Amino acid sequence: MTLFFKLSGFYFFYFAGVGVYVIFLPKVLKDIGYTPSDIGLVLALAPLMRFLTPFLFLKHIKLNQTIFKYVLLISVISAICFYFSIYHFYLFMINNAILGITLSLLLPYVELIAIKELGNNYGKSRLYGSIGFMAIGLVLARYLTSSNIALHYYLVVTILTAIFGLMLLRYDDVPHNQTKSNNNFSILKYWTFWLSLLLMQISFGAFYNFFTIYETSHGILLQTTSYLWAFGVLCEIAVFYFQAPVLKYDLLFLIRFAIFATSIRWLLLYLFPSSLAISFIAQSFHSLSFGLYHSAVILYLYKLYDDKKLAQQFMLGVSYGLGGFIGAIIAGKTYGEYLFLYSALIALCAFLILFKMPKGRI
Repeated sequence: MTLFFKLSGFYFFYFAGVGVYVIFLPKVLKDIGYTPSDIGLVLALAPLMRFLTPFLFLKHIKLNQTIFKYVLLISVISAICFYFSIYHFYLFMINNAILGITLSLLLPYVELIAIKELGNNYGKSRLYGSIGFMAIGLVLARYLTSSNIALHYYLVVTILTAIFGLMLLRYDDVPHNQTKSNNNFSILKYWTFWLSLLLMQISFGAFYNFFTIYETSHGILLQTTSYLWAFGVLCEIAVFYFQAPVLKYDLLFLIRFAIFATSIRWLLLYLFPSSLAISFIAQSFHSLSFGLYHSAVILYLYKLYDDKKLAQQFMLGVSYGLGGFIGAIIAGKTYGEYLFLYSALIALCAFLILFKMPKGRI
């Protein structure tokens, strides 16, 4: 099997698992008796652990092959434990905390291999993650008749993720006997970039948590809203496939451009909440606000820091971890007519703060 196939297989099954967790777990928990506040607490743990875990690797721990093997094993054990822990709130909280730790380590490890081996063609492999996420949403929505079915799917894709992850170990040739780079790693040196990452993901809180509710409350049918979700993913896949030539240009400019486009995206949803045509146009921006943005950010960090694995860990932790956690809370507090206006303003702040970054091409 080629490296491209192995990476694509990992992304497909990893994000299929994310799809089960994000799309269907809330419904499963509701069906077995969890209250909305209980569900909120449970789902907040994983992003919170994504943020906290990288700090453990600043000093004496390295994300090496041995740690990666243990993380793969723990992820499978965690998926198995879902079967009995899900009926006990505090056990399930612990299980989700452990899961959050594994998620914060698996992706950065593989992302580094993908960037190192594929370079600007990284997106052609990463797009299979988007396909996996969309595929599990379409398939499981049809066959989800009990909570155990969702857990079966999650266990299977987690095992397959672990298998493909093990296949990638041979491509990790970064020496692990040097800890010097850890001690030199600094977020404060480029604090404006990290703050922009955080604000960008906070702006997504309204979209990830309330887009379906927002659209249906303005007269758009639930089935049509599902088409909007799928259309956004398709646009993201297209950009992942064709973006390689674009990524040869100034990465910081591309990041700014993607953030500004995201601000426009949220503004369109605020100004025209009942327009299906505008909603589709706004969803087409997902190609920029996630597809192009994500690739440009990880490539930029790859060139910005010597400790490339730690940089990827903190990217996941600060943006999707802390940003996802804060974004969900803010969106819940501000839900209403001005929800996406607030998101647009937050994204605009993320855009403006980047002008404080040192000038120069990377």
